[in-house]
Amino acid sequence: MGTHRPFPAVIIHSQMDLLRAFRAHLRTLPIPRGRALVAVSGGPDSVALLDLMVRASPDHELDLVVAHFDHGIHPESARIAGCVGDMAAALDLPLERGRGRLGPAAGETAAREARHAFLEEARRRLDAATIFLGHHADDQVETVLLRLLAGSGPAGLAGIAAVNGPLVRPLLPFTRSDLARYVRIRALPVWLDPANDDLRHQRAWVRARLLPMLRERAPDVDAALLRAASQARADRTAWDALLDLVPGLDPRLEHDGISVAGVGLRGYDSALVTSLVLALARRVNCPLGPRRATRVLALLESGSSGSEAPLSAGWKAEVAFGRLRLVRAGSRDVSRERLRIAGEQGQGSWGSWNIVWRRDVAPEHQERVELTAWFTPDALTVRGWTAGDRMRPLAGAGRRLVVRCFQDARVPKSRRESWPVIAGPDEVVWVPGVCRSDALVPPAGSEALRVDAELV
Repeated sequence: MGTHRPFPAVIIHSQMDLLRAFRAHLRTLPIPRGRALVAVSGGPDSVALLDLMVRASPDHELDLVVAHFDHGIHPESARIAGCVGDMAAALDLPLERGRGRLGPAAGETAAREARHAFLEEARRRLDAATIFLGHHADDQVETVLLRLLAGSGPAGLAGIAAVNGPLVRPLLPFTRSDLARYVRIRALPVWLDPANDDLRHQRAWVRARLLPMLRERAPDVDAALLRAASQARADRTAWDALLDLVPGLDPRLEHDGISVAGVGLRGYDSALVTSLVLALARRVNCPLGPRRATRVLALLESGSSGSEAPLSAGWKAEVAFGRLRLVRAGSRDVSRERLRIAGEQGQGSWGSWNIVWRRDVAPEHQERVELTAWFTPDALTVRGWTAGDRMRPLAGAGRRLVVRCFQDARVPKSRRESWPVIAGPDEVVWVPGVCRSDALVPPAGSEALRVDAELV
């Protein structure tokens, strides 16, 4: 999770004032060069963001792509998507367009989750480092107030982060009125979503009813909420840093989440452990609040390897080989999928693994635990493991259950369902990175089939 330096208040009188202030603020943010998505809904905030990013992008060597998600909620959504496409074409920018079928009854949460899933999928597919979003200072005020009403803890009151992994929000120092004025002066085409004024939505009610009442009584309420967010953000940053300072904690980012040494947590009182677990979750954007954090503490108390507890949004906590893991479930069940390895060369995907094969000369000897193996040219199949699978480990004695091989290699239970095994005509011959069997081993120097496995 990123942090940002607070940007001093700027009085915006003209579009040039805003552009200058925007460029100055953008220079304070850690933005990688290269391809970046700009999320554009068609509303004033995101249209202003796109225009500002186009004018500022040469300073940062950014290759911008317009990304639009049609939620399928409003009857005019297809027309708006077409307008965003026209805008991208006029700017000579590529367009990534997604469509959902949420329907008019969809709520804010469902719409946000569908939109973010589309943006993240597009970012990965296009190998983009950054997604620019159009949240601004008024959004920050509303978010802090909404979280306060929901009983959020200090970490939640930190509000919207300017930088959170690939998500970058460069408009946070600017108000809704600043952006509306900019759009008007620039004569940019925008769409005003009627859902923003629908008081059935909590955010719309806070914006149209609650905040105006609070401002009557306390004119500085916006500034006060932003100060509270700044203080909570400093507190949250300190806890995040503490993860790397607590002796024996050993935090490790993993392919599907993050882990720490469970023993390193057990020596502290529950309040401290809760704060550290929440900081651990934030590091990988796992949506964990204090209530669900108690499930994690109960799991730690049990100390039983292989035990797990569901969290939310597809995440779960797991104790494995003395470590507490927060992991995200795979997007699909691949345990029954098959990939056939055939021909002189080729490649294919199995879950999150990339499998590549080609003809090669067999080496003098092979290692038991590697991500590359050589085989006699027999038919091979990539599949998931089953409970009864056995193999004869290379240079070992007797047959061994594949699950025992996983345990020896300290592969957590939650990862085994998405871990490939390579099977020959009669048995499992290789579990990449875990164990090579003594079957189908080609003589040194003979023509063989080399197979490489990579977790991507």
